[in-house]
Amino acid sequence: MKTCGVCRPVRQGPATGEGSTPSTGKTLPNDLLQEASFRLGIMAALGAVLWLVATFLYHLAASTQEPAADTSWMRPRATDGISAAAIVASLGLFYYTRRTDRDPKFILDLGLVYLVLTALALGFVTHWDPVNHMTDVVPTITWTGAVLLMFAAIVPCAPSKMLAAGLIAVCMNPIAMLVAKARGAWDFGPSVNVLVMHYPDFLLAGVAVLISQVVMRLGHQINKERELGSYKLISLLGKGGMGEVWLARHGMLAREAAVKLIRPSLLNSGASKNAMVAQRRFEQEAKATAVLRSPHTINLYDFGVTEDGVFYYVMELLDGMNLETLVKTYGPQPAGRVATILQQVCRSLEEAHQRGLIHRDIKPSNIFLCRMGGEYDYAKVLDFGLVKVVDDADMELTGEGATTGTPAYMAPEIALNQPIDGRADLYSLGCVGYWLATGQMVFQEKGATAMMFAHIRDTPMKPSERSELPVPEWLDRTLLLCLEKEREKRPASADSLRQMLEAPGRAGSWTAKEAENWWNMHQPEDRGKAESFDAAGETVI
Repeated sequence: MKTCGVCRPVRQGPATGEGSTPSTGKTLPNDLLQEASFRLGIMAALGAVLWLVATFLYHLAASTQEPAADTSWMRPRATDGISAAAIVASLGLFYYTRRTDRDPKFILDLGLVYLVLTALALGFVTHWDPVNHMTDVVPTITWTGAVLLMFAAIVPCAPSKMLAAGLIAVCMNPIAMLVAKARGAWDFGPSVNVLVMHYPDFLLAGVAVLISQVVMRLGHQINKERELGSYKLISLLGKGGMGEVWLARHGMLAREAAVKLIRPSLLNSGASKNAMVAQRRFEQEAKATAVLRSPHTINLYDFGVTEDGVFYYVMELLDGMNLETLVKTYGPQPAGRVATILQQVCRSLEEAHQRGLIHRDIKPSNIFLCRMGGEYDYAKVLDFGLVKVVDDADMELTGEGATTGTPAYMAPEIALNQPIDGRADLYSLGCVGYWLATGQMVFQEKGATAMMFAHIRDTPMKPSERSELPVPEWLDRTLLLCLEKEREKRPASADSLRQMLEAPGRAGSWTAKEAENWWNMHQPEDRGKAESFDAAGETVI
């Protein structure tokens, strides 16, 4: 399970396109192929409906033209079996495309087979019934030509494949005519008349190839626009209100990374000032993260702006899950493990605070637990999008009338819009520890305003009174100390809190071997299991 270091929770689940390889040659990106296979399924479902309606109308029309004794429109006809087979094939393809574990390339190739079978059914349905021998043979555009054009426009396909499938498909009508002549259903004269009647369909096969070239060219253009600096975007991992996060690979090093970007279209959709704030906040997050060197802070590789104004930065790709997913999936955690995780976060925050950076959005989804080399339970702090630089008014980037942060983990001074320092992050970290130890948030209020008021005025219960696991008195005391309303009563610094958690007999109860065993049991390495996440990261009220 490789995951990006932004804020993506990972757990056992269906594959989401992660691990797909970059497109090369004439192959389109995996996510575009998946969208195309979805469209193919819709086309197949529509085909089933049209076959059913057309069969009903054919019965109705035929009954009005036959002798009175045979006017029952319900009378079975020879073509009904062909229509029924076409309906079954259409529904089968539709349900096949709904499966998330299918290879989209194979589905699109299967779609070409479906195209040929549909043309075969159309040809025999059209030419099965007897025809008056006086009926003229005139050039005609048939349903096969129309279906061929729809396929070329909706389903991306290599022009060579479209040419082969198209020629086979348009040959079905001439073949059906020759069969009709052999059966005595229609004596249309010289055999060359099959080409005279259906040459327009052959011309449409050429048009379908041109359409296919245009569709593929557009797909390759989209793929080319995904190249950011030395990195090539492979698949979309998630998106939020401000940004998107992509799985990417370095062109020369073959190193995978996570790319977070913000597109001008996302900025232009909002008020101009708030759009400018969002853009500057994105730049600030990259710059703030770049100056931090703690191994427990997400590592930033690159930052830049493309020619068309897309801001992006490149981060390390992590293998694990965030703390929100950890607790939701596996429940409250042992006290020793809680202390071990919080210690590592303290190391990240201590460096940030020493550099005058306050995170302001410490919460479970912004702390990632992963495997790092041979180490397990390695914590990484993510998302410095709401970082505040102490004594730098120019770096205070908040939209008009907005309070930054996540209410369930917000220090009282942030909720009250009072001056803050690093101890605001320690309050939030206390909330995170509370979540890890109990599986519950400190307060259970509904609504952002009620939650903020609870952090301002209410006294939290001891974690030991709310957890299904034993919570030792020292962890109770440490977490409640972090949750003091007055910041002067909290630990003086992240390093002070770390030392409290490292006192003898505390964190040592969760050993490296226990961590390794847990990961081997619950999260074996599997790059195909992932779920989407909010790429914007922050919550702004």
